[in-house]
Amino acid sequence: MSKGLTDFLTGEHRHCDELLAEAEIAASKNEWQQVETSFREFYEATTRHLSMEEEVLFPAFEKKTGNTRGPTCVMRSEHREIRNILDDLNEALSTQNCASFLGFADTLNIMLQQHNMKEENILYPMTEQVLFDMQDEIMEAMSRLGVVA
Repeated sequence: MSKGLTDFLTGEHRHCDELLAEAEIAASKNEWQQVETSFREFYEATTRHLSMEEEVLFPAFEKKTGNTRGPTCVMRSEHREIRNILDDLNEALSTQNCASFLGFADTLNIMLQQHNMKEENILYPMTEQVLFDMQDEIMEAMSRLGVVA
């Protein structure tokens, strides 16, 4: 059997974590060109991941369970908070403000770790159970998001 939803999406989380760490390391060295490159990759990977969940996974889960007020509602709210901090990071990057960039990165890192833990330990296993027969189709649809044909 192919990799399940939890493994697939957890792998996405780890990739994003690595990209944020690269941006933080570069910022701590005042290597702003590298910060720009790493942050752009992190930003694109993270916003794509959020979209994969919001546009494919969550609607499929909600349709199958009939529940739009449960865990997906909480995750969408957290996604809005994550996007707000991404905007703050972008602003700090544009002014090359190391203290602000590292502060926002630290805040985001803490938020992401808590958010990811909820998804990986609660939501993703629930989606695997509920959407078992559709996992491959859902992963394929998520993988196509953001890909230019």
